[in-house]
Amino acid sequence: QVHLVESGGGLVQAGGSLRLSCAASISRFSIDAMGWYRQAPEKQRELVALVTNGGSTNYADSVKGRFTIARDNAKNTVDLQMNSLKPEDTAVYYCNADAVKIGTDRHFAYWGQGTQVTVSS
Repeated sequence: QVHLVESGGGLVQAGGSLRLSCAASISRFSIDAMGWYRQAPEKQRELVALVTNGGSTNYADSVKGRFTIARDNAKNTVDLQMNSLKPEDTAVYYCNADAVKIGTDRHFAYWGQGTQVTVSS
């Protein structure tokens, strides 16, 4: 099993910063990629940033240069530093883990409960 717990959301003014954290508790799985997604009201969930266990990163164009994803493989944690926040960054942010069952090549996607980020103008 993989259990993800997020923290760090909140309300911030435009131009401000927030840091999201996600900690994974795992049993009988290993984690491949970890990332952050977000979903604004009446919009589809979208990728914000992703980091593989090898350290490769991928960012949505809308956050490049403003957000930084960082992972600690030993602790199974992933953080998202969000700077220069804009009102359009307002959404529920979800932590995601791509987990592989040990002894197999089967991948499973796990999600955190979500944390609200609200950026006021």
